[in-house]
Amino acid sequence: MQPKFKYILIIICLLLSAIFALSTALAAPASQNQPKSVNQASQGDQSAAASLETTAATAVLTDYLSGQILYDKNMHQPRPMASVTKLMTMLLICEAEAQGKIKLTDKVAVSEHAAGMGGSQVFLEPGEEMTAKELLISIATGSANDASVAMAEQVAGSEEAFVAMMNDKAKEMGLKNTHFANPTGLPAENHYTSAYDMAQILRECLRYPLFREVSAIYEYDLRGGEFKLWNTNKLLKWYPGADAGKTGWTNEAGYCLAATAKRDGLRLISVVLGCPMPRTHFQETIKIFNYGFARYKAVNLAEAGQVVKEIPVGKGEVEKVPVITKEPVGLVVPKGQEKSVRGKINLPEMINAPVQKGQTVGSYVLIKDGREVLKVDLVAGREVKKASPLQLLNDMLNRVYSLD
Repeated sequence: MQPKFKYILIIICLLLSAIFALSTALAAPASQNQPKSVNQASQGDQSAAASLETTAATAVLTDYLSGQILYDKNMHQPRPMASVTKLMTMLLICEAEAQGKIKLTDKVAVSEHAAGMGGSQVFLEPGEEMTAKELLISIATGSANDASVAMAEQVAGSEEAFVAMMNDKAKEMGLKNTHFANPTGLPAENHYTSAYDMAQILRECLRYPLFREVSAIYEYDLRGGEFKLWNTNKLLKWYPGADAGKTGWTNEAGYCLAATAKRDGLRLISVVLGCPMPRTHFQETIKIFNYGFARYKAVNLAEAGQVVKEIPVGKGEVEKVPVITKEPVGLVVPKGQEKSVRGKINLPEMINAPVQKGQTVGSYVLIKDGREVLKVDLVAGREVKKASPLQLLNDMLNRVYSLD
């Protein structure tokens, strides 16, 4: 090779090396600025998450208050869900009760269609009557398919109409990998969910005191004690802090469990789908809960609906209106990082009437390490109508006299 070409080749190699080094240097800061999940907060958390293995086909661990994902395995993968389906069934029942559409004391006459459901059941007879609460307890504890269909008919008029409600609710909640074909979880085409979506459904269920009440019942005497119900969620007895959830099993779905547990102010939600063997859905959930409670700490500043302040109302029937949180204000952080979180309330000095109940008036911001990580609306806790001209005049005279 001639010397001239040799020098040219050396120069080209040096230029390529310089370009490669420069591109690497520029790429490193860019990757460091990408958003991080909780599991990516540190190398220690990454290695811990990597070391947490589960035999479940899909799994997720979330914080109830903030919705943060603390661990996942294929959490968006659609899968059959078996009787975990009944969480959506119970959610719609609790919602209907809260809205006054049904009462727990309502007598529900069981149809022949509902009584004909197979699988887990409380052996309802056509024409038999039970209260809505008894049927709801039968769903929550005994995973009763016949009770599920009876309540579906009571709430929506027919099982088909209720299934439409289930899918409308899933759409309203933004669940992208969920579709229901029945309220029971019996095998059917086009009936699936993901671990992530089911965690969101359980999270929504937990907003209803009625759901928490019936889901925590471990044993119940039905028909005056003639029929004994035992909750299929054995974590209620096996795991300290576990207080709600739903099991499921079919050949197609495997063993499934959506559950929640609370310790030291931290409420976690775990969902495992597709566990291979009996009891493995309990074993895997305990393993996942242990991981969460060992590594994370809750920083809870306010519950949903908590009054955080009162602000003056101009030209209103009353002088002040309570301000409440629309959602819980809280965050989960790795243990030891609690002091890195602080809250800031943003409110105007005054608002003018009229004020609608639930009207957004400000925000509650959570700041971690100087960065805003959560923003919750603050809303008016009551309606305030505009004061009448006579009342405004009277208020003005009172202020004038108070100056004397």
